[in-house]
Amino acid sequence: MNRPTRRFPLLQVALCSGVVAATATLTLFGSDRAVKAALQDSPKTVVDEAWQIVNREYVDGTFNRTDWRAVRQGLLAKSYTSRTQAYDALRDALKKLDDPYTRFMDPKQYEALSSQTSGELSGVGIRLELDEKTKVLTVVEPLENSPAIRAGVKAGDRITAINGKLTKGMSVEDASNQIRGEVGSKVSLRIGRDGTSEFDLPLTRARIELQTVRYSLRQEGKNRVGYIRLNEFSSHASEQMQRAIQDLAAQKVNAYVLDLRGNPGGLLQSSIEISRMLIDKGAIVRTVDRKGGKEEFVANNNALTKLPLAVLVDGNSASSSEILTGALKDNKRATVIGSQTFGKALVQSVHSLSDGSGLAVTIAHYYTPAGTDISHKGITPDIKIDLTDAQRKFLATNPKLIGTKQDPQYARALAVLEQTAFAPSNQVKPLQQSLVNSVK
Repeated sequence: MNRPTRRFPLLQVALCSGVVAATATLTLFGSDRAVKAALQDSPKTVVDEAWQIVNREYVDGTFNRTDWRAVRQGLLAKSYTSRTQAYDALRDALKKLDDPYTRFMDPKQYEALSSQTSGELSGVGIRLELDEKTKVLTVVEPLENSPAIRAGVKAGDRITAINGKLTKGMSVEDASNQIRGEVGSKVSLRIGRDGTSEFDLPLTRARIELQTVRYSLRQEGKNRVGYIRLNEFSSHASEQMQRAIQDLAAQKVNAYVLDLRGNPGGLLQSSIEISRMLIDKGAIVRTVDRKGGKEEFVANNNALTKLPLAVLVDGNSASSSEILTGALKDNKRATVIGSQTFGKALVQSVHSLSDGSGLAVTIAHYYTPAGTDISHKGITPDIKIDLTDAQRKFLATNPKLIGTKQDPQYARALAVLEQTAFAPSNQVKPLQQSLVNSVK
């Protein structure tokens, strides 16, 4: 389902499953034991590790009608003068599967994916932007429990140099790469702040938990609406969602809006855990592997809230976002509002390889509780509202207006909730001792 008009960052949309396997074990066929020594410490080792994983796990047992053993013979018959050559050959071999989600990652790509799915990175904990007027790198906000916030960094501070190197002309990405580094290492930021002279601020990098959930209380007329925006299903997303629901409930909201627009997915486990916070009873998702083996995940009677709920989606809501949306829609737990979702109904397993590279391989299809296969189709909202190009541009250039009455999809969600939000409130149930590990 490689639709060129909807390209996502490679390491975001491709994953739905949170299975991160240990380093793959090289398993040779009996007739191939003679080549074991030749593969040792060779680029061919990684090539064969990846081939073995695909051979064992790939969802399509015909390998897209490809002679997969012949592919292996071709890979091992080649002479590789570098790992880069071996990587390129492996990528070419994987193209035969015609599956954009089964893919090889070099060590840097695999490290980036690991950081993303873990919901953590090593740095000082600041969000940067390039000020449109001054073209100066500016702090959007320091992250909670980070070295930056503990050192007194403030929103609006200007970063004029990093380790003595001026940031003029530097992109946000380049600056972020220079600020990140190993836990415990040092970095110095030169800070410009209104009302004071520039000063150098030494910081020690630490492991930072990324905020994938942001929420706020909105007083919308007589309604107290809990607005929650979930950007990605990382390993910390369920914990952050739990805190958001609990905190908003303590503020006595009487309805929720869950914003999944632009959410490309992430960990399967995370989507199941969050579904269980919002659905008390019923199925969540069913997966089917290449042998027809089925696994069904269901709610566990421990939803954190039963208050009215509206969910916002768009064409970039994919994978785990669609699992959660499908579960909420099919169980009639929420009103889904927005545009048709992306349509990715595949689950991947992620494996590390012996040289630090990695492999994502499609291992299963998934189906919504109603048995719907959303591949290439996506989920149709209960209330379909497509933003015009002008509206999308307006919100993109005014991101602070997303999730306000000037956001047409959010405004429609408020109108829907107006009809239901004054139903008797349901108290948040006591939190389970280990909600994150509640999946059975």
